[in-house]
Amino acid sequence: MKRAVFCKDAIKWLKSYSPIEKASFLGSLPDFSEFPRLSLLQWKEWFSHTSGLILNATDPEGVTIFFQSDIKYHGLWVDKSFLIQQEAERLGHRLIFHKIFCRTPPGSITFGRPSYSHMICFSRTLVPDLSRSTADVIPDLGSKTWVRGMGLHASLMASQFVLKETSTRLLINPFCGEGSVLAAANYVGLDAIGIEKSRRRADKAMKLEVSHDGKAWALSN
Repeated sequence: MKRAVFCKDAIKWLKSYSPIEKASFLGSLPDFSEFPRLSLLQWKEWFSHTSGLILNATDPEGVTIFFQSDIKYHGLWVDKSFLIQQEAERLGHRLIFHKIFCRTPPGSITFGRPSYSHMICFSRTLVPDLSRSTADVIPDLGSKTWVRGMGLHASLMASQFVLKETSTRLLINPFCGEGSVLAAANYVGLDAIGIEKSRRRADKAMKLEVSHDGKAWALSN
């Protein structure tokens, strides 16, 4: 298997197949704006519960990586990395790294959404080799295929970390969108599984690739 994309509900899929042997996870959980029927408190509860499902689905020798952008709601900051770290600590997962990717040039002022995204990584057992540490603040997350997509640089950096630092060779994105994570995983030599409710996005996720030079997105025939 190189890549498989299932057009299913991610929560039901996770509950049916967890834990998944020899698998690491990488992905972004849906934003509050995608749940118009939920209050902010209800969405926070859903977000924490879902991050817990993903953490528990990860092989103990693998890693769980989350890529999330905070939101501002009625002028107040909602820190998604805080919610995830609370759940990870409750479940016994240790923080391996916390990186910041700039969404706009440093010094920019933004409204509604911060100018950066978090990339946070957890594991039950992994102790990474500090001699292979990479930058903690990255000035450019890379090109995206759609507004909610994960940038090319971010996708490749996370995939390479899984390849170099873990024994897992399967990377799963339970909310895969148009397939940025899947394409990056395949590019570095990992198998990939994506879950996506939208048939249109799931179809694109099967075709998206990273160009041969690793600098752009491409679509297979």
